[in-house]
Amino acid sequence: MTRELLDTVEVGAGDDARASVIWLHGLGADGHDFEPIVPELHLQPELGVRFVFPHAPVRPVTLNAGMAMRAWYDLIALGPTARQDEAGIREAAEHVLSLLERENERGVPDERAVLAGFSQGGAVALHQGLRHPRKLAGIMALSSYLPLADTVETEAHSANTDTPIFMCHGSMDPVIDPRMGEQARERLEALGYHVQWHTYPMAHQVCPEEIRDISRWLNSVLR
Repeated sequence: MTRELLDTVEVGAGDDARASVIWLHGLGADGHDFEPIVPELHLQPELGVRFVFPHAPVRPVTLNAGMAMRAWYDLIALGPTARQDEAGIREAAEHVLSLLERENERGVPDERAVLAGFSQGGAVALHQGLRHPRKLAGIMALSSYLPLADTVETEAHSANTDTPIFMCHGSMDPVIDPRMGEQARERLEALGYHVQWHTYPMAHQVCPEEIRDISRWLNSVLR
């Protein structure tokens, strides 16, 4: 493995894990952000799930006046026609690939791994998950969008054509317009992907109903 391996927070099953969820945080947060959610998911103990929450690198973010913070890539602007940091997105995907390879080395094959993320982290999960050359258990994007959408059709790998995708969004999200999430879902469905879609009366956050839906989905795809 030649790529840099990010520092991570790990919760759940240890060396005897039989499944993994690699969960990427949002802009400005860190790997501890979703750590408290794990007990609330009530996953079946026999699944043996290890949650891996990596810390994104610290970098200047254009949208936030160049302030340095943890970010998977530079965010130049938000919107369907906004310029994107393509090099940064692809670099972030390489970090995720390194984490998946480490899970392989620790005994968890790709088909027992879920790529998940919130907001910017969800965008990276979608980007790498659709292009990953081996079958994954699932892809989850919370309050997110589809980056580099115009390249998906030509770059997506057939290994994950039938991989379950879970997407959800707050109907009152002031950060990432709900329409961006809907456009991502529509784009993926037009390409033949199976997307489970949920909306909730919330802002840019998670809510108890969403956590229950995530729990049901994870228990299903990792069963």
